[in-house]
Amino acid sequence: MRVLLIGSGGREHALAWALSASPLLTKLFAAPGNAGICELADCVALDPADHAAVVSFCKSQRIDLVVVGPEAPLVAGLVDDLDAAGIRAFGPTKAAAELEGSKGFTKDLCQDAGIPTAAYRRFTDRAEARAYVESHALPVVVKADGLAAGKGVTVASERAEALTALDAIFSEPGASVVVEECLEGEEASFFALSDGKTVVPFGTAQDHKRAFDGDEGPNTGGMGAYSPAPILSEAMCERVMAEIIRPTVAALSKRGIAYRGVLYAGLMIDAEGPKLIEYNGRFGDPECQVLMMRLKDDLLTILTAAVDGVLDRTSVRWRDDVALCVVMATKGYPGAYPKGSEIRGLDAAAALQGVAVFHAGTKRADGKVVAAGGRVLGVTALGKTVAAAQQRAYEAVDLIDWRQGFCRRDIGWRAVARKKSAK
Repeated sequence: MRVLLIGSGGREHALAWALSASPLLTKLFAAPGNAGICELADCVALDPADHAAVVSFCKSQRIDLVVVGPEAPLVAGLVDDLDAAGIRAFGPTKAAAELEGSKGFTKDLCQDAGIPTAAYRRFTDRAEARAYVESHALPVVVKADGLAAGKGVTVASERAEALTALDAIFSEPGASVVVEECLEGEEASFFALSDGKTVVPFGTAQDHKRAFDGDEGPNTGGMGAYSPAPILSEAMCERVMAEIIRPTVAALSKRGIAYRGVLYAGLMIDAEGPKLIEYNGRFGDPECQVLMMRLKDDLLTILTAAVDGVLDRTSVRWRDDVALCVVMATKGYPGAYPKGSEIRGLDAAAALQGVAVFHAGTKRADGKVVAAGGRVLGVTALGKTVAAAQQRAYEAVDLIDWRQGFCRRDIGWRAVARKKSAK
């Protein structure tokens, strides 16, 4: 198979890493890719927003499958345009991607289908939203309705903070907002694959959103993750499938929308069970990195089965090992940060057994690897336990020479603490 991978982040490097190991793969292209992806694929200067150019490239290169990594091309309907051109593509259509593209759409769907989630209200008027927040119990969650790269959510414990978040969202023309109750419990990520008919679980993980140790600092796109998530036991996973995932796919089907692709549910687990925080229509980042390290079966076979509607005849198995990813980011992230600083020691880190260094915001300049983004590397390791994977990942981190970089030093702390408590 000749495959085109869309995207340039750590998620896409992890996908390229897994795809490149497939015995089915003949040729892998990436658009636009990054310094790490270019070691596995032919990187091409295609703009994913130019759908006509992507279709033309696929036809000229006889592409058998397009794997769309990021959310923006999905919400913009890239899969629809590829389908219309007779090109197979992994990822939800524009209508199905509204699960991520509009938080209001998802909340309404959950309400109609009886899917457990936080109580909420939708607003398109700033004054009405402010009046509601003024009278709502604290803490309260304020969410921009559209795509926000993981940064459009404010959990406000002070009313002034919530009102400031509303004003920031409504400063954009045509903005809308979701205001919801603040759920309490433990967050976890649950992944499923759907071919429009069959839905199968595809792993669990826990992300670390805050920038600094101890879950301090501003929200980010994710500073690290580990898989599997201990709180998502086999019984809890079945509850998630029965109460959240399957009803979602069925509710979309009733609306005439067949969901094909990965369904990523951000969950809050409390004493009552799982509740949906939000959906994404693509693999998470850095969750994808830990999932790909643990996946035992062939990724290309699985993705093709999802596109072709034969997931019910496809194996999805996992290694028993734990995988843990530490994100190295540029100092200043998630605020303003410089670009162009050199990164050394990558080969030494990647040479450690059970370690893969996934590139996110990197590029090559004058034969050197330099930082080109906020989140730059995902140092990922396997281990028999979370503590073992954690130790190996930080051993690799310490071999990387990057003075402009920083990382959290406590990725996986919940699972390590739970293990110690159990002992």
